[in-house]
Amino acid sequence: MNKIYSGKLHCINCGGDSQFEFNDDKSFVKCTSCGREYPGGYIELVKLNVENLDHIKNKIAEDYTKIIIEKMNPNQFKK
Repeated sequence: MNKIYSGKLHCINCGGDSQFEFNDDKSFVKCTSCGREYPGGYIELVKLNVENLDHIKNKIAEDYTKIIIEKMNPNQFKK
């Protein structure tokens, strides 16, 4: 399967995505849309976006479950 899964981190204050400034080691993040600062850096931002990341994880699990079922029962899905 060559499908690429992606998602964007969102500011929990304004909902903006891809509008962040980082310092060199990403230990500090600032949303350029609303000015919200994340002193915990990239790790804090990821933790606050767990719901978005869970959605991507669930989509991957669904897709691979379908593939496994098709491989186990190939005639079931042929018409």
